[in-house]
Amino acid sequence: MAISRNAQKYSVLASSTMAFTVCFMVWMMFGVIGIPIKKMLGLNATEFGLLTAMPVLTGSLSRLWLGAWTDKYGGRNVLFLIMLICVIPIWMIGYATAYWHFLVLGLFVGLAGGSFSVGTPYVARWFEVNQRGMAMGVFGAGNSGAAVNKFVAPALVAAFGWTAVPHVYAGVMLVAAILFWMFSYSDPKHLVGKSVTLREQLVVLKDPRVWKYCQYYSIVFGGYVALALWMVQYYVGEYGFNMKNAALLAACFSLPGGVLRAVGGWLSDKFGAHNVTWWVLWVSWVCLFLLSYPQTDFTIKTVDGYTTFHIGLNVYVFTALMGIMGVAWAFGKASVFKYIGDEFGHNIGAVSGVVGLAGGLGGFVLPIMFGALQDLTGVRTSCFMLMYGIVWVSLTWNYLTEVRRIDVMKTATQTPHASA
Repeated sequence: MAISRNAQKYSVLASSTMAFTVCFMVWMMFGVIGIPIKKMLGLNATEFGLLTAMPVLTGSLSRLWLGAWTDKYGGRNVLFLIMLICVIPIWMIGYATAYWHFLVLGLFVGLAGGSFSVGTPYVARWFEVNQRGMAMGVFGAGNSGAAVNKFVAPALVAAFGWTAVPHVYAGVMLVAAILFWMFSYSDPKHLVGKSVTLREQLVVLKDPRVWKYCQYYSIVFGGYVALALWMVQYYVGEYGFNMKNAALLAACFSLPGGVLRAVGGWLSDKFGAHNVTWWVLWVSWVCLFLLSYPQTDFTIKTVDGYTTFHIGLNVYVFTALMGIMGVAWAFGKASVFKYIGDEFGHNIGAVSGVVGLAGGLGGFVLPIMFGALQDLTGVRTSCFMLMYGIVWVSLTWNYLTEVRRIDVMKTATQTPHASA
């Protein structure tokens, strides 16, 4: 029985979101199982950061050509192939014993992270321009796979040991790939043509707007990935929780950071990508300023002698700030791709691949830098200090290229009326 075009597009959206959620769950796997692996291998913070970041590296680098391939060969074919390729390396992680085993297998598993640059243009082309923010936001809500990982993986580790996690995830990935193929569709009209070369698709990189969106996305997605990987061990080290409880608390950041992306898409459609992004950056700036302050004891001399007092975030305030920032970054991830959908509708795959690459590289580099800074300074909150500085760069760039331009345009339109 023939299915209507309207039903097809929503089936594509639902099946793609499901597939991306599973891919993201697998992509974030080392954020949880990396903790017992770290203990087993005796890794320091920098080595742990590298371990968690290896899948992110491949998932980032692959986004550029996967996005271009999606334009040429269709999202359904490319995403299905990615999921099948990842099944075997996921399974083999359960048998790894040496540090280099995990690093190499992590590179192969990381291909799952490239699914974002496949699904985004694939889904977007099924919807009208005024619905693309919503559609890309719903698909992007698959980021909540990071939170799913924090619920599922600790339970599996507690019940069966860490080696059970990759075995279960391999089976889930295989089933998800089959379901995706069954409920997704292809439209030849969405292809850019086999004669178009990658070089021709990437001509748009000469546009400075693309690099600005890369900077934004390195925060709202790269920072999200990095902190989603880092937070479980942060709660364990900073507040003394066991892994299961630490993962549940870390999900307070990961879950809204994924699920609410769809709301961010709706807000971007309604209020515009610029307005949403501007407020996301300011909320991030405030949260990171507070999160950056380390646990500190002050001793001061008073008229009655010495008095000592403590300044630092307790676990409740810390978790609340992380939750607020997770919500803001969910909105920001959607608003950045709203920019792309509005301004590069003819080349969404290639542009989303470049921007996704930048965000993914942020997710790769940042955990390593978090570990290096912690080893160097001994201060756990140094990770937030680094993110605070990066947000400053984006705020400045947004102001110079967008806020000032808007103010100048308003002034120009108001001046004739004022003189009259």
